[in-house]
This record gives sequence, C-alpha cells and structure tokens, in this order.
Amino acid sequence: MKTIVLYATKYGATREIAERIAAQIDGAIIHDLKSTSPPLTEFDCVLLGSALYAGSIRKEAKAFLAAHASELQGKKVGLFLSGLSAGEAEKAFNSNFPAELLQTARAKELLGGIYDPKQAGAAERFIMKVITKGGAYTDTIDNEKIKVFAETMQA
Repeated sequence: MKTIVLYATKYGATREIAERIAAQIDGAIIHDLKSTSPPLTEFDCVLLGSALYAGSIRKEAKAFLAAHASELQGKKVGLFLSGLSAGEAEKAFNSNFPAELLQTARAKELLGGIYDPKQAGAAERFIMKVITKGGAYTDTIDNEKIKVFAETMQA
C-alpha cells in the first residue's frame, strides 16, 4: 500500500506531526501542500493534516480539498489536525471537511500542537497570553495518539 502524508503548516508543528506519522508507516512519503501535490492515483492511502487557527484549517488544505474531494472518496483516508484546543476537535472537523469525507475517513484526530512565542506575531502572542494566562512555549504533540493514528491507517 502506497501512502502519502499531505500537510499544511504555518510554523512547522503540522510538519513535525506528519514526519512522526510517516516514520511509523513503511514507505510513506511526506508532501507540503504549499507545493503542487503529486497525482493521487499513485497512492492507496492519503493522510491529510492541517494546522488549526481560530477554528479553521490552512488555505492550502482547503484548496486541496476543493480540488481533490472526489478523488479522495476512492482512497483510504485519514485526517489529522494540529492545534492546542483539544476540546474543539469535533467542531473543527465538522466545519472544515466535507461530510461525505468525514463519514468515510478511517481516522480523524487532533494530534496536539506547538505554540512558540518566538515565532508568533504580536497579536498572536497577546491572544495566547490572554487565553493561557501566560503565553509560554507549549508542546502538546501526543506521540501515543500519533502511534494509534498510524496503526489505524495501516490496518
């Protein structure tokens, strides 16, 4: 089974998650959605991930979904998000992905995220300070969830 892990990231946390997933799936390749994606006909399994900001996925992931929604219906699909708001995962999936894709996806998971104030702009730092009551570096990437996600996609 040929697997591609597609991702859209702003600061790199989603790329980090994609790399960790691919490391657990033999022969999986990783592809940044900022580049033209390879033909999906080459792959049996497509894993699609995006960073989540204010409840929305990245524009590159939205464009990919708009262009390839019908092709994804014939594939083994896994969807993952990176972000810090675990309580918002179901709402985020429902508002960002087509219902028919959510119904057929083998796995859907928010796998954690990273907030690095050194990479954030002033507005983002202010928002995080208010939300988290501090705004310090935060890494919530969940390796156990990544492992289970990868295993589910290989089954």
